[in-house]
Amino acid sequence: MLLFVGLGNPGAKYARNRHNIGFAVVDEIARRHGFAPWRRRFQGETSEGALDGARLILLKPATYMNESGRSVQEAANFFKLGAGDITVFQDELELPPAKVRVKVGGGIAGHNGLRSLTSHIGNDYRRVRLGIGHPGVKELVHAYVLSDFAKSDMPWVEGLCAAVADNAALLATGHDASFQNKVHLALQGKGFFAPRDVDGGA
Repeated sequence: MLLFVGLGNPGAKYARNRHNIGFAVVDEIARRHGFAPWRRRFQGETSEGALDGARLILLKPATYMNESGRSVQEAANFFKLGAGDITVFQDELELPPAKVRVKVGGGIAGHNGLRSLTSHIGNDYRRVRLGIGHPGVKELVHAYVLSDFAKSDMPWVEGLCAAVADNAALLATGHDASFQNKVHLALQGKGFFAPRDVDGGA
């Protein structure tokens, strides 16, 4: 059993926010792979299914970003999962739009969702960092992540969600580097960045 967590804020008001790209990704995984309908539990919403033989729970915490760890801890305790069984999909300011990096552990870089998770389940969970770009000035970050993607962003946002969902089985089976490379190649093929940007780095 694995737990895939999308980070975001609940409600229609936040649905298209940059901060909610984690929700968008797990929604797309559920849709593309025929997971069960979403249902409310663990202070959030869950959907169950399987990828390449691995049983999976998708979770969207409904506790708001800053308290995401409470929902994740409740689900992890119920299924008796350790941090190593948990993958978190998060927005990442320090990566350019449409870039993806996968890593286990590391810092939280001021991300309140990660801060909450680390305080509840430790730091050794896997992060799928989904680049949303940076507004350029620290003082603008709060407004930037809580504002909607621009209409011009939607092609790469939808392309990123689709590429992550299409290749999610590689994450479920522990092939992180292959997952990262396949997502980059899929997005490169759509013209979202140049070939030299695909480096497979951490």
